[in-house]
Amino acid sequence: MSGSIVQYYGSQQSKCGYCAGANCSLSHGMHAYRLDCKDYQDLIDRGWRRCGNYCYKLRNQETCCPCYTIKCNGLEFKLSKSNKRILRRINRFLRDGKRDSKPEAGDGDGEADADDAIGAPEVTASEPQPQLPDKSPTVINVDHVASLATAQKKPPKQAAAPAVEAPTLGSNKSAAPISNKPCKKAKQMRLDRRRAKLGDSASISTKSVSQEKTLRDFLNTDSETNKHRLKLRLIHVYDDEFRRTLPQSFALYKKYQISIHNDPPKNQDAYKDHLQATPLKNEKPRDGPEMGYGSFHQQYWLDDKLIAVGVIDILPGCVSSVYFFYDPDYSFLSLGTYGSLREIELVQSLAENVPSLKYYYMGFYIHSCPKMRYKGKLSPSYLLCPETYEWLPLTDVIRAKLDEHKYQRLNEDPAARDVNEFLKEHLDEVMMLLDAKTCTNYRHYRQLRGAVCDVDTIIEYSKLVGKACACRMLYVK
Repeated sequence: MSGSIVQYYGSQQSKCGYCAGANCSLSHGMHAYRLDCKDYQDLIDRGWRRCGNYCYKLRNQETCCPCYTIKCNGLEFKLSKSNKRILRRINRFLRDGKRDSKPEAGDGDGEADADDAIGAPEVTASEPQPQLPDKSPTVINVDHVASLATAQKKPPKQAAAPAVEAPTLGSNKSAAPISNKPCKKAKQMRLDRRRAKLGDSASISTKSVSQEKTLRDFLNTDSETNKHRLKLRLIHVYDDEFRRTLPQSFALYKKYQISIHNDPPKNQDAYKDHLQATPLKNEKPRDGPEMGYGSFHQQYWLDDKLIAVGVIDILPGCVSSVYFFYDPDYSFLSLGTYGSLREIELVQSLAENVPSLKYYYMGFYIHSCPKMRYKGKLSPSYLLCPETYEWLPLTDVIRAKLDEHKYQRLNEDPAARDVNEFLKEHLDEVMMLLDAKTCTNYRHYRQLRGAVCDVDTIIEYSKLVGKACACRMLYVK
């Protein structure tokens, strides 16, 4: 049993934030009181996504705009010409303080990109905020329930046995013993492997391997002579620093929502419900990143002014983009794209010490909504099959299939199945919270209550979250 506690709401119907259709966006939803970061990693790998404490999963075969979870391999990421132009433009602005009126010679191949044009509407890695259901979750004492769950899962005392290392996060295989040797940087490891493969030929030099500028090369351009200084601060959503800078971040969010989406927030509490509230615990395992796992704001300070904020979740296998907002006065810098590049660079940095944390999750790829197709430009990108939950490269073949029909299984193998599929025979193992004070499994619940009237709802929930999460998370009755 994990420390995750959720209440399933069932099917939801609402206005679509992509096609603006009324009551045509169909999804499943649940309120998350608390989520272990490993559980949320497993949920997003089944097509779930969160907005504050509300988690939702689109009913892709029925909804108006099917949404496919998309991720990019941060360690294999390749800068496009458009990416490089944006990075050079920002570096020139920081160096000289001047806005570009036209692309500078040598910046690229002369081709104009729709998302790179000066003055073009900015795109970000964010989806519109989902319409939340008109429901209130059952009131429970979350800390008390978590303590009950912890007490229940403690193993009985046994004779001392040889210690066994825990498996690597995100893997079903046993991990190798943890070494005290310092981790090599990913770039150096790749260089070592290449030298070994080619017999350590003297012709392979560090210069030739690193001839092309990397993302980090473009970003590490800070100089004392620069006209402007850009500093990034990563803060947890419940840190004192978040509260100290709340007036600036809320003012920026309000300005962004009005200018870009024509959707002013009701008040500061609405902003906090959307972008501060999180069910994720700030977990700090020994083998995790220095800041731990959980929900963070990455703030972009230009000199002493907050000009952008990236809301992210750091999980055992990825950095997941939740939302990104920026000052519209700086749209000429293409801050939405720049924010995605900065978050990929964060993935690369974290992976140096946590190798499993190598993916950047961008939320949803909506092929039927042209303005949301830009996410597929980050290479290499992968889409999650909505039936087998396997990751498949986003290729021109898949794009052509989505052109033909907006919903696709994606995995062409008809025999492929969901390895984490929940079957009715697993029902007795589903964990439940009864009367906000009793943790038990479905078998014991059935023995206590006799006939169970909502068994179909429990099975539906369990199929959606998968067998592993259904048998770990507490389902609130």
